[in-house]
Amino acid sequence: MMDGSRGKILSTVAAAWVLSLGVDVLLHGGILARQYVVPSPFLLDPPEAFRRIPYGYLAFLILTAALCWLIRRLDVRGAMAGFRYGAAAGIVVWGAMVIGLYSISTATVPLLAGWWLGQAIELGLAGAVIGASAAGMRHRRLWTLVALAVIGCVAATVALQTIGWAPAMKMN
Repeated sequence: MMDGSRGKILSTVAAAWVLSLGVDVLLHGGILARQYVVPSPFLLDPPEAFRRIPYGYLAFLILTAALCWLIRRLDVRGAMAGFRYGAAAGIVVWGAMVIGLYSISTATVPLLAGWWLGQAIELGLAGAVIGASAAGMRHRRLWTLVALAVIGCVAATVALQTIGWAPAMKMN
């Protein structure tokens, strides 16, 4: 089992979670944004969905903390190994969720597939952060890489909205 101070563990979870949030902005504000503007009895209206975003981010924090526990318990070290474990966990967790949603909702297959793949990648990247920390990466470097990745995700989202690939959200 890895050694680690509580502060280092909390910093690792926070860094992994912040990266997940950055990727989530790109996923939902850019790549899947067209799926959210189609009227659907399954999805909330955009203003209400926007107000509930903190609940989704809390769910990501819970998943990230659980992934950190799992990766530490299995003594996984290294960014690539962490990515593999995180992505595998994401495939299982989000796969089960979207299959369950498909069985009881009007969610479209493209939206569910996007969630499955996108959220699995998010957990994979969170796992990469956790694995890199476990392998001894200094947290200043880790946070610098996370910050650069989040800036890149936000920039890519703005670019996708600017070129018209993704509609910008309108709050009525």
